[in-house]
Amino acid sequence: MSESNSVGIVKAQVAHFTQPLTLKSGAVLPQYHLAYETYGELNAAKTNAVLICHALSGNHHVAGRYSPEDKYPGWWDNLVGPGKPLDTNKFFVIGLNNLGGCHGSSGPSSVNPLTDRPYSATFPVVTVEDWVESQARLLDYLGIDQLAAVIGGSLGGMQALHWNIVYPERVRHAFVIASAPNLTAQNMAFNEVARQAIITDPEFFDGDYYNHGTVPRRGLRIARMLGHITYLSDDAMGEKFGRKLRHGDVKYSFDVEFEMESYLRYQGDKFAGEFDANTYLRMTRALDYFDPALDYDGNLSKALSRAKAKFVVISFTTDWRFSPARSREIVQALLDNALPVKYAEVTSAHGHDAFLMPDAHYHAIMRAYLEQIKV
Repeated sequence: MSESNSVGIVKAQVAHFTQPLTLKSGAVLPQYHLAYETYGELNAAKTNAVLICHALSGNHHVAGRYSPEDKYPGWWDNLVGPGKPLDTNKFFVIGLNNLGGCHGSSGPSSVNPLTDRPYSATFPVVTVEDWVESQARLLDYLGIDQLAAVIGGSLGGMQALHWNIVYPERVRHAFVIASAPNLTAQNMAFNEVARQAIITDPEFFDGDYYNHGTVPRRGLRIARMLGHITYLSDDAMGEKFGRKLRHGDVKYSFDVEFEMESYLRYQGDKFAGEFDANTYLRMTRALDYFDPALDYDGNLSKALSRAKAKFVVISFTTDWRFSPARSREIVQALLDNALPVKYAEVTSAHGHDAFLMPDAHYHAIMRAYLEQIKV
């Protein structure tokens, strides 16, 4: 897409909330703030709002750039903008950084106004349920009663699902992309290994590393390297790197020998320099805890019985972390409740990360459905 299809230069905003928020854990945030961005214009009837729910390492910067020199656009810039599948000439798009995040919303690295020091490990564990409640309050703050659509991939898809359980009257359409109704034991295991890499880092200091002037960089680096492996497919890794040697011949050492090793180390180092370890712990825990069927004797159909929206569920063939079979569980539960649902299983070599890619077929599905939504 050319820059003419971009939302252009954008600026983050911050909404402050003084009404206490009681979290699912029972902990209470007396006050908090949420960083968010908007693209497009809210129409007079306020019927064209679309909420984007981000995945584990995402944030409010969904589209556009912060300056003409900004090298990297928002994380879903290929999808959101004028003339793009989620067309900002039609929709008013909202992206936000969830509670517990590290990009402007209240989280472990932000200052606790009661102590004037970082929350650190005292910031409570947050859940998908807590995020949706805070998102609903943000919509109230913006004067929006009902969403034209809520859209999310991966962990964001879980939030889109929960919106329809607790606020069914506030959602007309829901997109659940590359997601699942809960994590498998294997997925929970990956998350635990990643957390242990961080927690056992000598510079973690029980989560109070801010006040020690350190960063558990090694642990966060390993956590990201592990996570990145699960986001890619074997085919994608093979096509991009295969067994290519970094220096052309074997050095018989434990330094970087293969291109794949170089790539993982680069991704780990980059992430460790940008993301907060305490936030990573909380985001992975939110993934673990999400299970809407738990309160319904494991019956997902009952959990979704209050939903009223029309659904689009999309999976990707090589996504082994959130496999198509998990998406079909969601589809079946929606059909059990006689809800309108369209399902697409997109052929892609990109694994779980496919939902972030500008795949022509995938984007055509999104565009065709979004064009039919009346605002």
